[in-house]
Amino acid sequence: MAKRQKRKLRNWVWIVLAVLLVVCAGLFYLKNHPKAEPNEVAVSAEPTEEPTPTPEPEHYKAEFFFTGDALIHGTVWMDADLGNGSYDFLPILENIGRLSEGYDLKYYNQETILGGTELGLHGYPTFNSPQEVGDAMVNLGFRLVSTANNHSLDQGLTGINRSCEYWRKQEEQYGVHMAGTYDSQEAHDALNVYEINGITYTFLSWTYGCNGLLPPEGYEYIVNIYPEHVDELLDQVKRADEISDVVIVAMHWGTEYSMEANDEQRELAQKLSENGADIIIGNHPHVIQPIEWVNDGKTICYYAMGNMVSAQIDEPNLVGMVGGVTIEKTVDKDNTTITISDPRADLIYTYYDYGYHNFKVIPMKELDEAHVADPVGLYEKYKAKINEYDDSIRVGIEIQ
Repeated sequence: MAKRQKRKLRNWVWIVLAVLLVVCAGLFYLKNHPKAEPNEVAVSAEPTEEPTPTPEPEHYKAEFFFTGDALIHGTVWMDADLGNGSYDFLPILENIGRLSEGYDLKYYNQETILGGTELGLHGYPTFNSPQEVGDAMVNLGFRLVSTANNHSLDQGLTGINRSCEYWRKQEEQYGVHMAGTYDSQEAHDALNVYEINGITYTFLSWTYGCNGLLPPEGYEYIVNIYPEHVDELLDQVKRADEISDVVIVAMHWGTEYSMEANDEQRELAQKLSENGADIIIGNHPHVIQPIEWVNDGKTICYYAMGNMVSAQIDEPNLVGMVGGVTIEKTVDKDNTTITISDPRADLIYTYYDYGYHNFKVIPMKELDEAHVADPVGLYEKYKAKINEYDDSIRVGIEIQ
C-alpha cells in the first residue's frame, strides 16, 4: 500500500515539473515577443480605402423650332376681326402650333409692329397690327420673338414703346423673350442669358435698316440697325458666346424676293460664326432661301424663312419655311460640350379664298387641288430649294 502511494507521489512531481516548464516557456516567449500596442494593431489592420466613383457625364437636350415673318396685311387682320373690337388669329395660325408640338423652344419674326388698336390699325406700307397676333403666337407656345426689321419704325417712337410694353407683359406672364427693339438704353444694352432644359442661350436680333427711316435723335437705341454698327453686332455676339452655351442670332437681311443668299449675307454669316454664333435665322426677302452649315460646320444658317403668313399674291411669297435643330449639352467634369445637330426644315403655304377671306397657314404636304392646281409639283419645286446649298439638311421637322 505504501509502495503504491510513493509511486503515485512521484507521478505528481513529474506533472508539476511539466506544468512549470510550460509556464517558463510561455514567459520566455512573451518576453521576446511583446504584445503590439493598440494603435499599431489598428494601423496594420486598417483596410484599403475604396476609390471615389467617377461621376457620370451630365446630359441636357432641347429641341428648337422656328419660322418666318408674321406679315399682317390689312386684309389679314380684317379676316381675323370678330366684329366687337377684338381679333382672333388662332384659326389662321393654329397649324403652326400643330407643326411645333413637342419642341421645347419656339421662335418667329413679328414683321409688323404690334401697336394695338388704340394706336390705329394700318396695313401696307406703314404697318400697325392688333396685339392679338402676339396673343395667338404666345398661345401656340412661342417664347422667342424678333422685332428688328424694316418695318420696326413704321409707327415711330410711339409704336416701338407700345410694342415693347406689350412684349414686356408677355415676358412677365409667360416667359416670352423679345429682341431687336427697345424702349430704353438700359434695355438695349442688356445682354440677357436665358435657359431651357439646363442649356443657357442668348438671343439677338438685328436689321439692315427700316425702309429709310431712322430713330429720332437721342433715341438711336430703339432698334438694332447693323450697317453702321457691324463691329458692335460682332462684339455683342462674341460677348454672348462667353456667357452662354448657345448664341441665336436673328438677321433681317438679303435681297427682297430673291431666293438666293447674296454676298453680304454669306460674308456676314461667316463673321457671325467666327465670333460665336451657333444658329442664324434670317429673313426679309419674303421668299425662302437655302440652308447651309457655315465656317466648316460650326454654325447652321437659315438664310431666309419666308413669310409665315401674309396677303401677298405671288406664289413664292405664299410659300414659307419652318425649321428645327437639336441642341445638346454634355458636362463631363470640368469640360462642357455643346452640339447643334439634325438641322431640318419643311414648307408651309398661306392659303386664302378669293377676295382675301378665310386665311389659313397650311403645311404644304397637306395641300390638295382645292388649294392649288398641282400640290405635289409645288411641294417638290420648293423642297429642292431647301437643299440647294447643302444636301445634308433633312426635309421634315419631326423630332427623331
